[in-house]
Amino acid sequence: MRKYTPKDNVQRQAYFSDRFFVSPPVPRYEINEDEIFSKDLEKISKEVEIKEAYIEHTHLVLIINKNENLKTLTFLKEELNYEMLMELSAVDYIASKDGYEVFYEMLSLSKHKRLRVKCFVQKDEAIESVTSVYKSANWSEREMYDMLGVKVANHPNLKRLIMPDDWYDHPLKKTYPLQGDEVASWYEVDKIFGKSARDIIGPEQRDPAAIDRYDTTRFARLGHEVPNGADISQFEPETPISYEEEGGNTLVKKLKPEESVVLKRRR
Repeated sequence: MRKYTPKDNVQRQAYFSDRFFVSPPVPRYEINEDEIFSKDLEKISKEVEIKEAYIEHTHLVLIINKNENLKTLTFLKEELNYEMLMELSAVDYIASKDGYEVFYEMLSLSKHKRLRVKCFVQKDEAIESVTSVYKSANWSEREMYDMLGVKVANHPNLKRLIMPDDWYDHPLKKTYPLQGDEVASWYEVDKIFGKSARDIIGPEQRDPAAIDRYDTTRFARLGHEVPNGADISQFEPETPISYEEEGGNTLVKKLKPEESVVLKRRR
């Protein structure tokens, strides 16, 4: 049986012990250390300008100009047998570089090799769509636009994939508030019921970890189920939920006789 670790006060403990810790960089290796990657780089260098190339995590990483992304991926698929586009997204560097780093993760089934293509796009610029080469890029590019705000040119259907069509921002940008802002907290209330219902319904709970034992209107009730909106202040005082350890496991503490009477009254 797994050893029990006390969870007392775990929420107040720091997530890391060294606030100045800097993770070590991932080692990079020369291309000539891999015969297959060396041949691939030699061939693609004749067609596309490669700004930088190295091996990282057993992947061949190619850094190119954003205007040559479609030409590069076409050559990789048709000439070098990287027939699968495994992943496509971007990283927000607006604060430091005023743009995004777009990356394409490729896989060659015949060579058993992975290759990553990276390019940089300014925040107001658009990058060419690669859906004509890889059909799987359709939804990935839509998600990249929806979540990060990266514009994609010549996409067959560039519209939001997750957020509503009239949403005003992009949730995965580093400047986006973690729990939304004033507009986000009232969005569904205004859309469904109208702004006149704000005082009746209240703002949306944007914290997914928030649990209120005495909240009977937002389906976050812990303990015994009651009708929606029921007033439980008369029969149940605000007492914290207690736990006890038994046999190495953490179990909810059994009710006292007087507590069971309270539950019977509520039933």
